[in-house]
Order: sequence, then structure tokens, then C-alpha cells
Amino acid sequence: MRPFRSMLLAATLAALAGAAGAQSYPNKPIRLIVPYAAGGTSDILARQIGPKLTEAWGQPVIVENKPGANGNVGADFVAKSAPDGYTLLLTDLGGLVISPSVYPKLPFDLSKDFSPVVMVSYSPHVLAVHPAVAAKDVSELIALAKANPGKLNFAVSGIGGAPQLAGIEFAQRTGVNWTYIPYKGGSDAVTAVVGGQADVLFNGMLATWPSVTGGKLRALAISSAQRVPSAPNTPTVAENGLPGFETGSFQGVIGPAGIPRETVGKLNAELTKALNAADMKERFAKQGTEVRTGTPESLGAWMKAEQARWAKVVKESGIKFE
Repeated sequence: MRPFRSMLLAATLAALAGAAGAQSYPNKPIRLIVPYAAGGTSDILARQIGPKLTEAWGQPVIVENKPGANGNVGADFVAKSAPDGYTLLLTDLGGLVISPSVYPKLPFDLSKDFSPVVMVSYSPHVLAVHPAVAAKDVSELIALAKANPGKLNFAVSGIGGAPQLAGIEFAQRTGVNWTYIPYKGGSDAVTAVVGGQADVLFNGMLATWPSVTGGKLRALAISSAQRVPSAPNTPTVAENGLPGFETGSFQGVIGPAGIPRETVGKLNAELTKALNAADMKERFAKQGTEVRTGTPESLGAWMKAEQARWAKVVKESGIKFE
């Protein structure tokens, strides 16, 4: 009985320590990892959300950029971090759920190595071109691409990311063929098209729209189900003969697997409160971004369903990602 009692005592003490830690959470700085270069959608959101958490909890929220491998470097860093709620990932979840389909040797298991916390926002992709491209709308872009197969350079924020998969789905449904050029993040992809190094892109509206309003890019369509209130004159992709076409930048916060349930609950509640504050919702709306929150469980279910959806698109495309 003595070994059993020792094991029971150890388990009880560990549970009590975990509960006490959750009750006092947070009592030190929180690291919010953004797995992309500065200036992209995830980075912009992290730097808007961080101060809200700092104000609520009195603990610094430190945003760290860890770009590489289309977000997988930063994701792996978080997956291998201590499951105490002090190292979190704010990322484009669309890109993350696609990764298992395009990177067969990921250093983490998406279904086992993360704790879903909360969905943050949805920002549709903007289909945009450099002003010199001879296409004023989607039909003209399709005609131009078909007349010049493989000659239009399509800028993407990393190989196999959500913007590239949007381009692949668009190409599958319209019969066009273009050349994908990967960059380190959405801001770099936008810079490439603005500078004329690439011709076209799908990219998150939050990071792309300032270049449209500044006249540096021409927006042809938006990938949301309905038109965006902040850009009412820009049609959706679906309106241009592709019914049901809906892609975009689905941002969310997750952490390493094993974070105590109480801590996940605290994080979810405070992030939900911050994101649904009137000033945040108004700011997001002006940037073409919709606040989307929910439970950790609903986020986990969404990630599972999206992973299956994009696995089908990747398989049918026949594209080999390198």
C-alpha cells in the first residue's frame, strides 16, 4: 500500500499545484508568438490585442515574431513550450490547418500538440493586382491568365499557406494557370506586387487594403460570402461566377497541449471580452475585419473540419509543394 499511497499523494499535490497556478494566472509576462514577419495580419492583430490583456491583467504581453516555413517554425516553438499559458500563438489558423496536407514531415501533430483557446477574427482575402496589369475585373484577369498560361506571377505568403490555397482553388474553378512565388509573409507578398516583382495575389484584407486605398494595388474582388461594409463597391469572388467561394485569414489564439482547463477558460474569457469591446470591433470593422470568437471546443471543431476541407483541395490540385 505504501507505494500506492505515495503515488496518490504525488498526484494530489500535482493537481493542487495546477489548480493554484491557474487561480493565480497570470502572474508574469505572457509571450504572444506571431509566426510571421512584422506587418502582416497576425502581427497587426497581436499588437492591438496585447495592450488590452496588459490593461486587464497588469502583466506585460510581449509580441515576438518567429517567421519561417509558412508559420510552422513559430507553431513548433509554441507546441514545445511549457503548457502553463505563458507562451501562446496568434496565427492564421487557415494556414496552420493546411500545413499537414502540404508538409508531410511537420515537427508537430496539429491534433495532439495544441490547446485551442479562441477564434479571433475573419478577414477575407483580397484578390488584387499591380495597377499595370491589364485587368480591371475578375473576368478580364481570367482572360489574361488564360491567354498567358504560367506567365502571371502570383505572390503568396509562404508555400502552402491559405493565400496560395485560395489561388489554387480559384485556378481549379476557372481553369487558369499562374506561377506561385513564395514570400516570408503577407506584408512581403504585398510589397512584391506593389513593387511590380509579382502581378497578382490573394491576401488578408487587413494587411492589403491600405495599399488598395493608397492606389498602389487594384482590388478586383473580395473572398467573403457577402460584400464587406468598408468596401461596398468591391464585388465578391462568388459574384463573379464562383458561387460558394469563401476564403480568408481566420486568426486565432492557441497554446501548447496540456494547458490547465481553468487557464484556458481565463484566456478565452478575457480575449473574448477584449475583442468584443466596442472600440476593438469598430477598429476591426474599419480594417475590413470581423471579430469572431467562441469557445475553445468550437475552435477545435472548426480546425478539424477545415483541415479535412483543404486536404481535399490539395489532393485534387495535384500540386507538389516543396
